[in-house]
Formats: sequence, structure tokens, C-alpha cells
Amino acid sequence: MSQISCKPVSARVLDAAIAWQLTLDSGDGNLAACAEFDKWLTSDEEHARAWHQLSMLDQRFSVASGPVRAALLQPRASIRQRVRKLGSGLASVVLVCGLVAFAGQRYLPINYWLADQRTATGEQRTLRLADGTLINLNTHSAIDVRFDDKRRLIVLQEGEILIETGHDDSRPFIVETREGSLRALGTRFIVRREDNGTRLSVLQSAVAAQPEALHREQIYKQGQQVLMRSDGLDPLQAVTAGTDAWTRGMLVVDNARLGDVIAELGRYRSGYLRLDPQLADLRITGSFPLHDTDMALNALLPTLPVQIQQRTPWWVTVSPRP
Repeated sequence: MSQISCKPVSARVLDAAIAWQLTLDSGDGNLAACAEFDKWLTSDEEHARAWHQLSMLDQRFSVASGPVRAALLQPRASIRQRVRKLGSGLASVVLVCGLVAFAGQRYLPINYWLADQRTATGEQRTLRLADGTLINLNTHSAIDVRFDDKRRLIVLQEGEILIETGHDDSRPFIVETREGSLRALGTRFIVRREDNGTRLSVLQSAVAAQPEALHREQIYKQGQQVLMRSDGLDPLQAVTAGTDAWTRGMLVVDNARLGDVIAELGRYRSGYLRLDPQLADLRITGSFPLHDTDMALNALLPTLPVQIQQRTPWWVTVSPRP
């Protein structure tokens, strides 16, 4: 691979390149779509580099990823069925390992791409469902909507959502994640996928949580939050101030660790945001804009002994001030 093609690309451009590959491979791309792709490809050197890296990945894994390529060439409805059946097998391993090979920690699971609704890194969106339910999708989030005659089901594949359930519908409203299910009891609540489980924060009314391995529900009321693992529920905690501030484009913290603040800001920007480990336990209180994370980082300078080192827009380090 040439030196130019080895340079890293941003997660935003990588998102776009994979989306174009799925569109073109599906066979549904018309002349207008092909023209739009050519325009996108030639408009920026980084676009061409991302597309070249993606093509090299296809060549590297062409033998092992046969089942996946075949599945991606099917109509969209059958894509979900086929790929999810392969989800625990070789195909998913090949896709995940392949994306990690050139995208580092920013690889995107196939369920994210096949979801009914999704947001890119830094994007937020509000949906109104047929039953009147409002769903706010936070940065890099993905859901499937599966309503039928018996229940209203939302599957959270990635990220974080705030739900205000519609009340003029007798069907139970359920949110499913890999760790279990959450049944709304006429409520407003947040569900967030984390590395070690699913976090539930109840803002109004109540929610019944049931881990996958258990056969009974535990009800959580307004102002309570809990981390649900597949084999149980962690100790009860109180909802912190500003838990839903992200729906208004803000991160609100009170005496929070700087390490946690930087990790949260990193969810809203493409590229690599690093904090020097010796600064992780510094404490900070304040409000930070999520739609301009550069401004949020600069807001740290007057109150903390830190400096912002920016090699590129996608490689930023927060380090001690000399």
C-alpha cells in the first residue's frame, strides 16, 4: 500500500465510504447515484484515500468474507436477516477484525449499518413514531423499530436514546439491548449502551428492567438509574443533574473527573482525542457545547492547568500546561 493510502482517515469519512460501498454493491445505484459517488470521491483527497483503504480491505479478506459479501448483495430486507444469523459466526469476526485493522477503535458493527435509524458521530436527531412516541438519538446511535399487534419494540443496537412514550396505545412499550429488556410504564427515560452493560436513567414515571438471564423484573422510579448486565443489575444510583442535557446540545457536569469529561466529549468528535493520564483525576464543574467540541476543550484552559495540542483536526491531546 502506498504512503498516502496508509494515512488515517476520519470516522466521518470512513462512515461515508462504507455507506457508498453498500449502496454500489447492492446493485440499486442508478446513474444519478453513480454520478454523486464520483463527485464525492473526487472532491477530497481523504475521500479517495478512504475508498482505497476500503478496497484493499476487501481484497485482503475476499476469501474469508464470502458469506458476508453474498449477504450484502441481497435486498435490504434480507440483509438484516442474513447478517444477523451470521452475527456470532465467522462473518462478523472477519468484518470486525477487518475494520479494526485500518480504523482502530472507531470500527462500526454491521448492525449499526443495517439499523432502521442511525446517527453519525456528532449527529443528534429526534424521531416521532406512529404511536406518538418521541425518540431522541444521541451521537453515533442506532435503533430498529419493530411494532406489531402485540407490542411496540425498540432494539438499541448502539449509542444512547431518550424516549417519551406515546400514551394512547395499549400495547406494551419495550426497549431491548444485548443485556436484556426495559418495559416502559408510561414514562420518559434514557437508555445508553456502555462497554459493560446498559444504563437506564428514569426521568419520569417508572421502568421495569429485566436482565437477559433473569426471569423477573425490577421496577425503577423517577430519579433512579441502574446499570443492567445480562446476568443482573448493579446497585441503585441517583440520576445526576444534566443527564438529559445532551438533548439540548450541552454536557453539564458537577465536580466530575476530567478523564470522564474528555471521554464524553470524544463521543461527539471524529478522530482521536487523548488525555494525559496524569490529568485524569482533576475535577471540573461547568457546561460545555457538544456541537463544537473544540470550543468545549478550549473552555478548560482558564480553570485547569492544561493545554490543547492539535496535530490535525482528528488528532488532539490534552496535556499538562508547562
